[in-house]
Amino acid sequence: MKTFAGIPDEFALRDSAKVLLQSIPYDGTSTWGKGADEGFKAFLEAAENMELYDIETDSEVYKEGISIIPELSGFDSPEEMFNASYNSTTKLLNEDKFLTFFGGEHSISIGIIKAFYEKFKDLTVLQIDAHADLRPSYGGTPYNHACAMYDASKNTNLIQVGIRSMDIEEKGHMDAFKCYFAHEMVQSSSWMKESIGQMTDNVYISFDLDAFDPSIMPATGTPEPGGLNWYTTMQYLRSVFEEKNVVGFDIVELAPLNDFHAAPFLVSKMYYKMLSYKYFV
Repeated sequence: MKTFAGIPDEFALRDSAKVLLQSIPYDGTSTWGKGADEGFKAFLEAAENMELYDIETDSEVYKEGISIIPELSGFDSPEEMFNASYNSTTKLLNEDKFLTFFGGEHSISIGIIKAFYEKFKDLTVLQIDAHADLRPSYGGTPYNHACAMYDASKNTNLIQVGIRSMDIEEKGHMDAFKCYFAHEMVQSSSWMKESIGQMTDNVYISFDLDAFDPSIMPATGTPEPGGLNWYTTMQYLRSVFEEKNVVGFDIVELAPLNDFHAAPFLVSKMYYKMLSYKYFV
């Protein structure tokens, strides 16, 4: 049995695990760097080389149980992917589990978020990303990665953090008071407290890895300069988990580079950190 980070089988059983982890390795609409469909494999390999004791929280969160469930794959169109992810997540939300998802490109989040906002009324979606992703349609479909947050912008309390690339069309769909641009964030840390103050009680996090600066995360389809660093990001995530009820999250856009282990290792550490913050802060 393949387990996250090689944890003992007893902590990876679906019935007893508190956390479910699902891969959706879809990369059908990405427009530049490909490879996000290979991200989960690299993530799991890196996780097997990670220490399971988290110093910061003095915890071993794997003992809460982390179960990898069957992936969603084999789609012929973005519409098919959307329907499958939406229907699957709707069913998973009937279980008493903490749901986590791994892309694939950012389009996988559209159906997941729809299922979450239908269950959790007045939901905040926290998008941590380099790109606004607010196009109503792109490439002939509303389920393109460039449209990842459009539906959320109309149906949830969307807060965008780290944005530094967008089309002028997207300004019309953006709440400027809830969008934190990277060039402004670097001037002051006040964005952390301000953005958390804008959140409702229940928060879903969608984390596009190109939010990080490419100096530490080059393994993504569009590595935009001027991104977040590790400790600032962890400080912010910890604060969100401390102050709000995070109901689930996804991590997307890991496109592994040959023989470059630092990027998937960073992602495995971040995933584990987020679970540690969920259960131990």
